[in-house]
Amino acid sequence: MDAGELLVHECDVLIPCALGGVLNRENAGDVKAKFIIEATNHPTDPEADEILSKKGVIILPDIYANAGGNMQTFMWNEEKVNEELKKYMRKDFHSIKNMCRTHESNLRMGSFTFGVSRVARSTVLRGWEA
Repeated sequence: MDAGELLVHECDVLIPCALGGVLNRENAGDVKAKFIIEATNHPTDPEADEILSKKGVIILPDIYANAGGNMQTFMWNEEKVNEELKKYMRKDFHSIKNMCRTHESNLRMGSFTFGVSRVARSTVLRGWEA
């Protein structure tokens, strides 16, 4: 099975995790997965995102799915890393879901909105002006 066939193969969850841009307008209509977890940077182009959303596919965007990787850089043992990941990823997921409900948006837009709001809040707390 080649990579192109793999992306449109019958499955419940599709996890593109190596290359960006693999889900595009040419193949998005043929994707059979109900859920996509973007484990690489930008695997779904904007046209594919729209096609998949219209099909009812739930996409956990790269901005959230990749967020935990930075936690490993601290000088913690594996147990502490996992404990902190669980705490922060759960808290942020709930914040993203609340953002989605508030703005009636999908997970991608909720993730972006949540991220921008955190940067804006940090900017204000530091006393920087826009």
